[in-house]
Amino acid sequence: MVNRPLDSRGVFLLSQIGHHVAYRFTEQLARLDLDPAHFAVLGHLAAADGRSQQELADLLRVHRNAMVGLVDELQERALVTRRPHPDDRRAHAVHLTDHAREVLEAVEAEADALESEILAPLDETERTLLLPFLQRIAAHADLPAGIHPGLQRRRRARREAR
Repeated sequence: MVNRPLDSRGVFLLSQIGHHVAYRFTEQLARLDLDPAHFAVLGHLAAADGRSQQELADLLRVHRNAMVGLVDELQERALVTRRPHPDDRRAHAVHLTDHAREVLEAVEAEADALESEILAPLDETERTLLLPFLQRIAAHADLPAGIHPGLQRRRRARREAR
Protein backbone atom coordinates (compact mmCIF):
# COMPACT_ATOMS: atom_id res chain seq x y z
CA MET A 1 0.00 0.00 0.00
CA VAL A 2 1.37 3.39 -1.03
CA ASN A 3 0.63 6.32 1.24
CA ARG A 4 0.56 9.59 -0.63
CA PRO A 5 1.65 12.57 1.42
CA LEU A 6 -1.25 14.90 2.14
CA ASP A 7 0.49 17.81 0.48
CA SER A 8 0.40 15.89 -2.81
CA ARG A 9 -3.41 15.78 -2.74
CA GLY A 10 -5.28 18.67 -4.34
CA VAL A 11 -8.30 18.32 -2.06
CA PHE A 12 -6.12 18.53 1.03
CA LEU A 13 -4.34 21.63 -0.24
CA LEU A 14 -7.64 23.30 -1.19
CA SER A 15 -8.99 22.53 2.27
CA GLN A 16 -5.84 23.73 4.00
CA ILE A 17 -5.73 26.99 2.04
CA GLY A 18 -9.49 27.49 2.38
CA HIS A 19 -9.35 27.09 6.15
CA HIS A 20 -6.40 29.49 6.38
CA VAL A 21 -8.09 32.15 4.25
CA ALA A 22 -11.45 31.80 6.03
CA TYR A 23 -9.74 32.14 9.41
CA ARG A 24 -7.81 35.22 8.35
CA PHE A 25 -10.84 36.89 6.77
CA THR A 26 -12.98 36.11 9.82
CA GLU A 27 -10.33 37.77 11.99
CA GLN A 28 -10.42 40.86 9.79
CA LEU A 29 -14.21 41.04 10.00
CA ALA A 30 -14.16 40.57 13.78
CA ARG A 31 -12.11 43.77 14.11
CA LEU A 32 -15.11 45.52 12.54
CA ASP A 33 -17.58 43.65 14.82
CA LEU A 34 -18.80 41.55 11.89
CA ASP A 35 -18.69 37.93 10.86
CA PRO A 36 -18.88 36.30 7.41
CA ALA A 37 -22.68 36.00 7.58
CA HIS A 38 -22.99 39.74 8.17
CA PHE A 39 -20.66 40.40 5.25
CA ALA A 40 -22.74 38.14 3.01
CA VAL A 41 -25.93 40.05 3.80
CA LEU A 42 -24.25 43.42 3.35
CA GLY A 43 -22.73 42.28 0.07
CA HIS A 44 -26.10 41.22 -1.32
CA LEU A 45 -27.64 44.51 -0.23
CA ALA A 46 -24.77 46.42 -1.86
CA ALA A 47 -25.64 44.64 -5.11
CA ALA A 48 -29.38 45.40 -4.78
CA ASP A 49 -30.41 47.54 -1.83
CA GLY A 50 -33.93 47.21 -0.48
CA ARG A 51 -34.33 43.46 -0.76
CA SER A 52 -36.84 41.85 1.58
CA GLN A 53 -35.65 39.66 4.44
CA GLN A 54 -37.21 36.68 2.64
CA GLU A 55 -35.33 37.47 -0.57
CA LEU A 56 -32.09 37.64 1.40
CA ALA A 57 -32.87 34.37 3.17
CA ASP A 58 -33.54 32.68 -0.18
CA LEU A 59 -30.38 34.10 -1.78
CA LEU A 60 -28.19 33.04 1.14
CA ARG A 61 -30.01 29.75 1.63
CA VAL A 62 -30.72 30.30 5.31
CA HIS A 63 -33.97 29.91 7.20
CA ARG A 64 -36.03 33.09 7.34
CA ASN A 65 -35.81 33.10 11.16
CA ALA A 66 -32.03 33.06 10.92
CA MET A 67 -32.22 35.99 8.50
CA VAL A 68 -34.37 37.95 10.94
CA GLY A 69 -31.64 37.44 13.55
CA LEU A 70 -28.92 38.51 11.14
CA VAL A 71 -30.80 41.65 10.15
CA ASP A 72 -31.45 42.39 13.83
CA GLU A 73 -27.70 42.16 14.49
CA LEU A 74 -26.91 44.44 11.57
CA GLN A 75 -29.56 46.92 12.66
CA GLU A 76 -28.10 46.99 16.19
CA ARG A 77 -24.76 47.92 14.60
CA ALA A 78 -26.43 50.74 12.60
CA LEU A 79 -25.56 49.02 9.32
CA VAL A 80 -29.08 48.44 7.99
CA THR A 81 -32.55 49.82 8.42
CA ARG A 82 -35.88 48.14 7.86
CA ARG A 83 -38.60 49.97 5.99
CA PRO A 84 -41.99 48.87 4.72
CA HIS A 85 -41.52 47.01 1.44
CA PRO A 86 -42.93 49.06 -1.45
CA ASP A 87 -44.53 46.04 -3.15
CA ASP A 88 -45.55 43.88 -0.18
CA ARG A 89 -47.01 45.47 2.92
CA ARG A 90 -46.37 42.27 4.90
CA ALA A 91 -42.63 42.46 4.24
CA HIS A 92 -39.77 44.69 5.29
CA ALA A 93 -37.22 46.04 2.84
CA VAL A 94 -33.69 46.06 4.23
CA HIS A 95 -31.51 49.03 3.31
CA LEU A 96 -27.85 49.78 3.86
CA THR A 97 -26.99 52.82 5.94
CA ASP A 98 -24.25 55.27 5.01
CA HIS A 99 -22.21 53.74 7.82
CA ALA A 100 -22.60 50.30 6.18
CA ARG A 101 -21.25 51.65 2.90
CA GLU A 102 -18.17 52.94 4.74
CA VAL A 103 -17.73 49.60 6.49
CA LEU A 104 -18.09 47.73 3.20
CA GLU A 105 -15.36 49.87 1.66
CA ALA A 106 -13.07 48.97 4.57
CA VAL A 107 -13.93 45.27 4.27
CA GLU A 108 -13.36 45.29 0.52
CA ALA A 109 -9.95 46.90 1.03
CA GLU A 110 -9.06 44.25 3.64
CA ALA A 111 -10.30 41.45 1.35
CA ASP A 112 -8.26 42.81 -1.56
CA ALA A 113 -5.16 43.00 0.63
CA LEU A 114 -5.68 39.45 1.88
CA GLU A 115 -6.19 38.17 -1.67
CA SER A 116 -3.01 39.91 -2.79
CA GLU A 117 -1.10 38.39 0.11
CA ILE A 118 -2.43 34.86 -0.43
CA LEU A 119 -1.88 34.96 -4.20
CA ALA A 120 1.51 36.71 -3.98
CA PRO A 121 3.45 33.63 -5.22
CA LEU A 122 1.48 33.74 -8.49
CA ASP A 123 2.12 36.18 -11.31
CA GLU A 124 -0.76 37.98 -13.05
CA THR A 125 -1.09 35.31 -15.74
CA GLU A 126 -1.29 32.54 -13.15
CA ARG A 127 -3.87 34.51 -11.13
CA THR A 128 -5.95 35.02 -14.25
CA LEU A 129 -5.81 31.28 -14.97
CA LEU A 130 -6.57 30.22 -11.38
CA LEU A 131 -9.95 31.91 -10.98
CA PRO A 132 -11.81 30.06 -13.79
CA PHE A 133 -10.42 26.74 -12.52
CA LEU A 134 -11.69 27.44 -9.02
CA GLN A 135 -15.07 28.60 -10.39
CA ARG A 136 -15.36 25.41 -12.44
CA ILE A 137 -14.57 23.24 -9.40
CA ALA A 138 -17.14 25.14 -7.30
CA ALA A 139 -19.78 24.81 -10.04
CA HIS A 140 -19.08 21.08 -10.37
CA ALA A 141 -19.60 20.73 -6.61
CA ASP A 142 -22.94 22.55 -7.08
CA LEU A 143 -21.86 25.33 -4.73
CA PRO A 144 -23.97 28.46 -5.12
CA ALA A 145 -21.99 31.41 -6.45
CA GLY A 146 -21.00 33.89 -3.78
CA ILE A 147 -22.40 31.93 -0.84
CA HIS A 148 -19.99 30.34 1.59
CA PRO A 149 -21.14 26.93 2.89
CA GLY A 150 -19.99 27.97 6.37
CA LEU A 151 -22.88 30.43 6.51
CA GLN A 152 -25.43 27.72 7.26
CA ARG A 153 -23.13 26.10 9.82
CA ARG A 154 -22.62 29.43 11.57
CA ARG A 155 -26.33 30.00 11.97
CA ARG A 156 -26.95 26.42 13.19
CA ALA A 157 -24.12 26.67 15.71
CA ARG A 158 -25.51 29.90 17.13
CA ARG A 159 -29.02 28.40 17.45
CA GLU A 160 -27.65 25.32 19.20
CA ALA A 161 -25.63 27.46 21.63
CA ARG A 162 -28.79 29.23 22.82
